[in-house]
Amino acid sequence: MTDRRPTVRVVDDRASHRPDTLVVEEPLEIRVDGSPLAVTMRTPGDDIDLAVGFLCTEGVVRSRDDVRTARHCAGNVVGEANAGNVLDVALAPGTPTPSVDPTRNFYTTSSCGLCGKASIDAVRTRTVYPVADDDLRVPVETVAALPDRLRGAQRIFDRTGGLHAAGLFAPDGTAWCVREDVGRHNAVDKVIGWALRNDRLPLRGSVLLVSGRASFELVQKASMAGIPMLAAVSAPSTLAVDLAAEVGMTLVGFLRGNRMNVYTGAERVVAGHDSAPSAAEVGVGRQAVGGSPPASA
Repeated sequence: MTDRRPTVRVVDDRASHRPDTLVVEEPLEIRVDGSPLAVTMRTPGDDIDLAVGFLCTEGVVRSRDDVRTARHCAGNVVGEANAGNVLDVALAPGTPTPSVDPTRNFYTTSSCGLCGKASIDAVRTRTVYPVADDDLRVPVETVAALPDRLRGAQRIFDRTGGLHAAGLFAPDGTAWCVREDVGRHNAVDKVIGWALRNDRLPLRGSVLLVSGRASFELVQKASMAGIPMLAAVSAPSTLAVDLAAEVGMTLVGFLRGNRMNVYTGAERVVAGHDSAPSAAEVGVGRQAVGGSPPASA
């Protein structure tokens, strides 16, 4: 997951030669039943989780029973053989094979060239794990502590400073799964793929935390896995908020220290262990929990 590269380090007017540890970024070609389906730039590691998580969040598979095998194979990704950079997922009998037409409308591109409502409707009509009725309740203090817990599990980030992370947490803040990758979407797919392979879908009663911003794509992925709460340390997009509201998901942004913005589903973020927060504790829009809005990232 890491490699060393020579650098010239400059501090004030002094220069020194030293190697630096960088995160590895390589292409992964995902095939389904031998046919190329997608290529993503990722950090090697947990590739099977990434592939099956991607297929889950794109609606190709719904459970572990839909996957017969998943394995690396030799292939051609960028003009030369890349054993280890090609992964083939064989679907179980009876599982429909996805279209490999270049014009296929995967959710990863569904917010481009379509209006917001069309993008949201596409997710809402294909999600098989509804989250609106999930009775998850998480104390404010537990939500506020999640970024430190996620950061403490980022082993590769400590060495490189160049990775995103996604963590799946229980209502009491226990970390179930943490994954790192150069791409936010890949880190989330790795987490969801882990859950699928361990037969834990839908992920009711869980919280997904991402280290960056909350995009439409990440809300879509959480929705496809049945996750009722998505939290991010940075800002959400307008379409992310719209989709979260449409599917009944709790969306938290600017989660830093004892402050956060709860954009949708505020009833799941509770003061203490039993009672719902008051209007003064959870505001609307950019009003943060427990105080004034944090500065934009």
